[in-house]
Amino acid sequence: MRGSSMTAISMKKLRYIKAELIKNKHALVLLAPFFILFGIFTVIPVFMSVVLSFTYFNMLEMPRWVGWDNYARLFVADDVFLIALKNTFLFAFITGPISYIACFLFAWLINELPPKLRAVLTLILYAPSIAGNTYLIWQTLFSSDSYGYMNSFLVKWGFILEPIQWLQDPRYMLPILMIVQLWLSLGTSFLAFIAGLQNVDRSLYEAGAIDGIRNRWQELWFITLPAMRPQLMFGAVIQITSAFAVAEISIYMIGFPSVDYAAHTIVTHLVDYGTIRFQMGYASAIATILFAIMMGTNLITQKLLRKVGE
Repeated sequence: MRGSSMTAISMKKLRYIKAELIKNKHALVLLAPFFILFGIFTVIPVFMSVVLSFTYFNMLEMPRWVGWDNYARLFVADDVFLIALKNTFLFAFITGPISYIACFLFAWLINELPPKLRAVLTLILYAPSIAGNTYLIWQTLFSSDSYGYMNSFLVKWGFILEPIQWLQDPRYMLPILMIVQLWLSLGTSFLAFIAGLQNVDRSLYEAGAIDGIRNRWQELWFITLPAMRPQLMFGAVIQITSAFAVAEISIYMIGFPSVDYAAHTIVTHLVDYGTIRFQMGYASAIATILFAIMMGTNLITQKLLRKVGE
């Protein structure tokens, strides 16, 4: 009796799904190219990477199954990976939240300005994230000779007697990279927050005033942030991804590899084994670990964002 009722429920669900597919067939046809490309170039490569992480694969021979050896090597025998892991977490936990909050605060403040002024300031703040010569500016600022702006200023005013090797000294490498990352952080998330603020229904603020909201901070917590949950989640994903996937800044500014691996990250370690040594099985294990870290961080962020406005 119970089995027949379960079958009836399943048939009812299938009929409902079929009816919805027929009802939305035009939308599904339009979305099909995106899903096909997403599956081919994202889902399948991720799945293949996870499978390859359990193999030895040098791109010349067929993959050979080695089980958990790559992961054991990562955490037991690879000291450089542990340094990269520490650097990546330190970098992400400092720059990620700061850049996320900065994106929202700048967007919130700019949103209150007149349209023309808002457009100009948005362009000015967004420009560094798309500028192609960003690293040249910071390399000139932190140049190791006396002609570097920072050394020139410190020597001129008597703070130091000789130039500091900013980009060669392990003590300064990671903090400089953090500063550059924060400067570049007003990118896609910043634009998404401005768009979200523009789309908040203004009538909600009137209703909130009637219900007892008395200041801007209450408006922000109980109305603005809950109304922007999709944009907040999108911005969080972008900021988390950029914080954990940092590599380009390190390679272009510090060099590869960096002195004492002081600026080495998980992605630069992945680049080392994937594109230089061609140990694709080991590189896939590194990529899988990074993917798991990003997924876990995103899930935690989702849970935190659900509490906004409570």
